[in-house]
Amino acid sequence: MDKYDDDTTYAIGELAREFDITPRSIRFYEEQGLMSPSRTGQNRVYLNKDRVRLKLILRGKRLGFSLAEVKTLFDMYDSNPNSAVQLEAMLEMTEQKRAVLHQQLEDIQMLMTELDDVEARCREELAELKRGKIA
Repeated sequence: MDKYDDDTTYAIGELAREFDITPRSIRFYEEQGLMSPSRTGQNRVYLNKDRVRLKLILRGKRLGFSLAEVKTLFDMYDSNPNSAVQLEAMLEMTEQKRAVLHQQLEDIQMLMTELDDVEARCREELAELKRGKIA
């Protein structure tokens, strides 16, 4: 039997440990409408679909997607699970994210060059000062 069969249920603590996040984070994702576990009394009961969603939320965050963007994708999927629209939206979001990262990379490279220049000038001035003190 697969550990992640559709019948498997999880407690909030189990998911938190598995994904190395806090239960509070999981509750926050619920508040944002990204997950909706069932309940048994006061306890939340997570199904495999909730586990998969949590995994996708965390992957989206790692890739730089906002929770609103992740929710948009989930909403599209929920309304039509095999939708080309969802895939096209994901491709567009990926393209936008890639463009932002390229710009950030260019900005970082420019800053590194500026830092190199400042460092070189500081080293030159320091060497001149040291030569002046020695002479």
